[in-house]
Amino acid sequence: MTVDSIMSCDVVTVTPDAALVDIRKRLQEGGFNHMLVIEDGTLCGVISDRDVLKAISPFLDTYSEKHRDVKTLSQPASEIMQDDPITVTPDTAIEEASRMLLDHRVSSLPVVEGSDLVGIVTGKDMLEYYVSAES
Repeated sequence: MTVDSIMSCDVVTVTPDAALVDIRKRLQEGGFNHMLVIEDGTLCGVISDRDVLKAISPFLDTYSEKHRDVKTLSQPASEIMQDDPITVTPDTAIEEASRMLLDHRVSSLPVVEGSDLVGIVTGKDMLEYYVSAES
């Protein structure tokens, strides 16, 4: 079986200059954990919810909040994204993609066909696939 059978085609993207405040809001409201960064139609990075948590001051929205804490929200996507993302194609075997997630210690793989972004596959997608295969 191949990645195209389990990937999500509903990919959420941002540009490299998107502000962290907007990225955080879209992740919270959208119920997903990864955003892909696109510049001039080309995939250039991945942002996970964990990247956002690392970039935001821990004092934000607390009694101890200072101006510098709020300022972290203005960081652009280009500063917090994981650049040079590991990708797969729609015809990549699920087992190979699973191995890539583990070997590269990432939680998602953008799916590209040529230079076109066509989807994303996550560790959760893999887990659901393997659990349903056992049933």
